[in-house]
Amino acid sequence: MPVLQKLVKDEGGKIILLVMDGLGGLPVDGKTALELARTPNMDRLASLHSVALMDPVFPGITPGSGPGHLSLFGYDPLEYDIGRGILEALGVDMEVLPGDVTARGNFCTIKENIVVDRRAGRIPDEKNRELIEKLKEGIKEIDGIKVILKSGKEHRFVVLFRGEGLTGSATDTDPHREGEPVLKSEPVDGGGRIADVVNKFSVLAREILKDEKPANGVILRGITGAPHIPSFPEIYKMKSLAIATYPMYRGIAKLLGMDVARVNGTNVKDEIDILKKHYNDYDYFFVHIKKTDSYGEDGNFEGKVSVIEEVDRLIPEILNLKPDVLAITGDHSTPASYKAHSWHPVPLLLVSKWTRISGVKGFNEKECALGDMGRIPGIYLTSLLLAHAGRLDKYGA
Repeated sequence: MPVLQKLVKDEGGKIILLVMDGLGGLPVDGKTALELARTPNMDRLASLHSVALMDPVFPGITPGSGPGHLSLFGYDPLEYDIGRGILEALGVDMEVLPGDVTARGNFCTIKENIVVDRRAGRIPDEKNRELIEKLKEGIKEIDGIKVILKSGKEHRFVVLFRGEGLTGSATDTDPHREGEPVLKSEPVDGGGRIADVVNKFSVLAREILKDEKPANGVILRGITGAPHIPSFPEIYKMKSLAIATYPMYRGIAKLLGMDVARVNGTNVKDEIDILKKHYNDYDYFFVHIKKTDSYGEDGNFEGKVSVIEEVDRLIPEILNLKPDVLAITGDHSTPASYKAHSWHPVPLLLVSKWTRISGVKGFNEKECALGDMGRIPGIYLTSLLLAHAGRLDKYGA
């Protein structure tokens, strides 16, 4: 990044990064969701521009959403380890003070201490808010540590712990798979007190929710404070806007110093309308589509296909803005047959007047493997976007 930062120009073309979360997949009856989807617009662009497969971290590593996105923004995810909790907290506009510790929470279904549904059937937002109010009433403080709760979407929520002595961090209580017991949080880097508070919170929440169905428990992950990380707009000299409906992705953009648009709706069209509204005000746009990942995690192959097709129908509206660079990719793969993030590389489509002509037949995993850019690390994406937008000087004499 230091070398790249020295090459960045003060001005250049506009860039749109369209991230379909969990885009990559595996074949079901011979085709992936991206292969089966009717995507004439992206297919045409793929044939006329550059495509590749991309490893968000490196081959064989299954990335979380945080590391996956950091890589897309040009940050080494092995150098910057950011907990999910702080991203979610910033994403729901919580005030995070020095010394605070945050965690991402899931309402879940527990049977005899075994997590049988990590998302409690994706309860409605209204039910989430009702349960958060119950927890707020019953858990205001634990051993002198203030407990602050805020609802997210569906099963998601954020908990913030505030008080003296909350150094270090702690391990997750979320087992990250169903059929496993709720984990005991253990201290990390001197985080003995926060681990103790987290475990007591889990027990108290379970008692308060014991008669609820299906959300009768909670699991926590990404238990940490706020890290220091360089500002994206300052490094790359671009006024930047994030357009995302889910808190975690809004949070990572906010942590990196991007402006974050307020999106009232939840569908793809709402996000593209925001893009059009603010297009003249910014240099760089991060547009995040969540449902490709959600359907993948739920094993809903047809749902994932439908979202990909919805995005493709809106591509002409994006192209009408005449961006200097348009990149379409994912932060990781989430095959519907696997029902989880996976280590498989993600397809990448790069559109610019300076790209080579790939000549591939469409935008999917198989065709991208034949692409002109080959297989690249995700951390190279930002330098490619900057170069194609005329925002990088020559390196060396």
